[in-house]
Amino acid sequence: MRRRTFLESLGVFAAGVAIKPLPVWAAASSVSTLVGTGTPGFSDTQVNQPYGLVIGPDKRLYFCDLENSRIRSLDLATKRLTTIAGIGQKAYGGDGGSALAAPLNMPHELRFDREGNIYIAERDNHVVRKVAAKTGLISTVAGTGVAGFSGDGGPGTQAQLRQPHSIAFDREGALLICDIGNHRIRRLHIDTGVIETFTGTGEPVATPEGAAVRGAPLRSPRTLAMAPNGDIFVALREGNAIYRIDAKTQKLHRLAGTGQSGYSGDGDLAIKAQLNGPKGLSYGPDGRLYVADTESHVIRVVNLKTGIITTLMGTGERGDGPEPDPLKCKLSRPHALFAVPGALYVADSEANRIRLLRL
Repeated sequence: MRRRTFLESLGVFAAGVAIKPLPVWAAASSVSTLVGTGTPGFSDTQVNQPYGLVIGPDKRLYFCDLENSRIRSLDLATKRLTTIAGIGQKAYGGDGGSALAAPLNMPHELRFDREGNIYIAERDNHVVRKVAAKTGLISTVAGTGVAGFSGDGGPGTQAQLRQPHSIAFDREGALLICDIGNHRIRRLHIDTGVIETFTGTGEPVATPEGAAVRGAPLRSPRTLAMAPNGDIFVALREGNAIYRIDAKTQKLHRLAGTGQSGYSGDGDLAIKAQLNGPKGLSYGPDGRLYVADTESHVIRVVNLKTGIITTLMGTGERGDGPEPDPLKCKLSRPHALFAVPGALYVADSEANRIRLLRL
């Protein structure tokens, strides 16, 4: 008899049963709440500041329930919530044991690798951890638990990070880590465990246009998105800009944001627009780049063919709704996005909701 994996034991994967496809959404643009009541809490209907989110291999929505110090999943058909990792305590511990018995500390982002393992960036533990799909055991893959900068060229478990915020897998299967407190993007080779600096110098200064990846400064790299051709998009939180790393030339090019904080530029070239602390990116299957312009309380999109930026959701004023008109629905510091065909999942963090924008 085949042994059930950890995720199967939680009802996440059903052995021998075909995985249901994502629902087909209506064509009209509208927004609705998937989970969350607007009041922070931990229950079958409540979340407390949802952050990084992703659709898993089983088509469930996985997210970082930040202030609940947990990783949870949402069955999109039944709306059932399941805890995947964390006990609700802000601490660092539990390595080698079940992820369901381990404390987490401000989990900001999560991603799946090709084998279905979950990787979690824990900001205040200064580590990246892994939950094994087959066993449910948790382990540290990068960071020591102490903030700092060290360890390039050696094992990730002996290297220091400072407030890692976001992670993404590149085309080679290596894990890119936004080491925001060190103003760097680190690269962890999953096969060898070795960590290195991918880009960033540690200096919080502006990135020159066309700078080579190696040796280019980055001012607070907050989040990453990958394009199918290998290009990498990186949002700079304090830099108020989005850069594209060209896969062929390995050079950085400013895509959006002037570097000055603000909310302006809709209908014009994104490079002329002002952003205010962008903290979420998602490359859509439609070839557009979706942006959580967090401190402007809006979701924006960049047409990568024309370079034009527009607002899809939010008014620019902090609030909570009303739904269903996206351009009348106030948001409260949205932090993360995940695009699928015809829809966009939005972590409306301080409204304590995960919303669905039907495109």
